[in-house]
Amino acid sequence: HFYLSLKDEKAVIKAVIFKTYAQKLKFEPVNGMKVICRGRVSVFDRDGVYQLYIEDMQPEGLGALKIAFDQLNEMLRKEGLFDELYKKPLPKYPNSIAVITSPTGAAVQDIMNVVERRMPLAEIVMCPVLVQGSSAAAQLKKAVDKVNELDCADVIIIGRGGGSMEDLWPFNDEALARSIFASHIPVVSAVGHETDFTICDFVSDMRAPTPSAAAELVVSSKDSLLRYLGGLNSSVTSAMSYKLSVLDEKLSSISKKSVLKSPEAYIDAMSEGLDKLSNDCNRVCLNVLNQYESTLSVISAKLDAFSPLKTLSRGYSIVTKADKLVKSVNDIITNDSVKLRFSDGVADCTINQVFPKENI
Repeated sequence: HFYLSLKDEKAVIKAVIFKTYAQKLKFEPVNGMKVICRGRVSVFDRDGVYQLYIEDMQPEGLGALKIAFDQLNEMLRKEGLFDELYKKPLPKYPNSIAVITSPTGAAVQDIMNVVERRMPLAEIVMCPVLVQGSSAAAQLKKAVDKVNELDCADVIIIGRGGGSMEDLWPFNDEALARSIFASHIPVVSAVGHETDFTICDFVSDMRAPTPSAAAELVVSSKDSLLRYLGGLNSSVTSAMSYKLSVLDEKLSSISKKSVLKSPEAYIDAMSEGLDKLSNDCNRVCLNVLNQYESTLSVISAKLDAFSPLKTLSRGYSIVTKADKLVKSVNDIITNDSVKLRFSDGVADCTINQVFPKENI
């Protein structure tokens, strides 16, 4: 509900617009706006005052649609929906074009004629909708969302022929504007004639003054495509010729190699080289083995010289007591049992007497 006061130079009266009537307003009332209201006067029982129950409100001077357009335009502009930063580029050669418009209007025929003339290979995905009336805006929005959901086109043309502001009003719908802004497929707006502007024009990725102009923007002419393909063909032919020339020179150079002229001579030369490498390898291996053998002989001689068995063979023996080596007379006492290990055997002995060094 809207609760407000109406005043002129002489008086003021309280007023209310209940939700049922407020939803029908094309604009949002603001402070200081001059309006013409229609309704009924009654007493508000609780306060005992007269107030106006408004059933319709129109702005004085500018129409309601113009004010609503300006208000929505300003709001969306501040949100950034019209910024060039978010405009998507149109594909240069689209394979499919979604056309969202009335199936019986002149706009669709204009678009189809231009596409057929300029790029007959392009496919037109027709999305029939109402473009005028209370349910048109919802159908337009649903079509934009559906094309994006199915991802069935490379570019979208949305529009209709010219008309009054009331006729074009569905293209000023906020929900439609937000769907166009969210579209991942580029959208071209072609609403009305060159002098007509709608919110749809501002939020789309590109605006065309007429449906025919939109088709001209979306599809390149087949002549320009043929020129482009001709250029590509020349580039590919030139590149292939250069590549073949390089490969031909390389093949000619390879064919002159001796291995291709006389494979037997090449094999004989490689065999001689292999024999030489084999002989060199054997010689090096023998030298290394001789060096290791000489080193091993020296080490063996040193080990033999320090061997305990070698010492025992010269008349020495090893004395152990309880499997422990006896290194001093202090390690044994009289009547101890000891073992004497000789080079050729072991003898069990008993100590009869111990003579320390100072007693010898």
